[in-house]
Amino acid sequence: MGPVKSRIILASRDMSWFRDGPSLSTSARGAAAALARRIGLDTHRAAEVALAVTEAATNIQRHATDGALLLRTLHTDEEAAVEFVTVDSGPGMIDVTAAMADGASSAGTLGIGLGAVVRLADHFDIHSVPGKGTVTAAQFWSRRADEQGVTAAMSAGRPCVSGITRPISSEMTCGDAWSARLDTGTDPHHPAVLVMMCDGLGHGPLAARASAAAVHAFHDTPATEPEDIMNAVHHALRGTRGGAAAVARIEPAEGRVRYCGIGNISGFLIGHATRRTLLSVPGIVGANMRRPRTFEEELPEGGALAMHSDGLTERWDHTALPGLLHQAPLVVAGQLLREAGVRRDDASVVVVKGVW
Repeated sequence: MGPVKSRIILASRDMSWFRDGPSLSTSARGAAAALARRIGLDTHRAAEVALAVTEAATNIQRHATDGALLLRTLHTDEEAAVEFVTVDSGPGMIDVTAAMADGASSAGTLGIGLGAVVRLADHFDIHSVPGKGTVTAAQFWSRRADEQGVTAAMSAGRPCVSGITRPISSEMTCGDAWSARLDTGTDPHHPAVLVMMCDGLGHGPLAARASAAAVHAFHDTPATEPEDIMNAVHHALRGTRGGAAAVARIEPAEGRVRYCGIGNISGFLIGHATRRTLLSVPGIVGANMRRPRTFEEELPEGGALAMHSDGLTERWDHTALPGLLHQAPLVVAGQLLREAGVRRDDASVVVVKGVW
């Protein structure tokens, strides 16, 4: 097995969901332009971001059922970017390739088509299933002087971890959070990928405070073993509402994942025709937590790790979404949210793939 080429690109908690409605394209366009300028993209690049986001939003307005657009920032140590994700519940595309061809825009859109969005974006991915729905994702980084649209941040490969959080319908703030980091301590050429998810008890700002404390503890602790990280998170959540949490350590060189979960975070290893559940134990992190236990499982060939809060039911079937495991982690996460997300709870899902 060769060295891991994908890199961790973190998503900001500063994100906005735009629901389908008469003002969707206008609201999303203005927010995209402002966000692009805020993170330092030049005027021309900010205009490109706004144009692409408007096309995506207009497509939702004209064609989608129960569609939404998520707008947020991404960041590495050196650069920042704008990312959008669209999720809808139908009708889906019979021919995705044709939909992305130049001139394929329907009357009433900007007329640039998805093909132009692909050219404007540094990374674009789409997955659509007729009768179910469509997820698209696009990233916009700054343009280098060579105008090739390939930044230093992206030159190391596609991101290997990505996810989505969505607040309960009555709230603006999500009480769920996830984060990821690499452990290069034992083998820099085959680093382990560490992923943590926390679901703060309840909803709103106090739940978000608990999950934010979990994220800080996850990054501040020098621990690299799932049980030790969980203990650090437990200590950090004392004095908050507490929550459910899980930590996964993916070790590509050993072909295994080591998983430690407390409470109702669901973890799954998904292969092209299989789904294995990762075990968690009952308890509340930050309050009534049992002694953490780590369980080990073999990584499925060509598969992925998915973790989600109880804002998604477990009644999803990735085998009913043909080709899903060929998509980027964010699109996989978006499809799982579309398939299983509930509106009466905060929801979060994170996916790891492409590192083994």
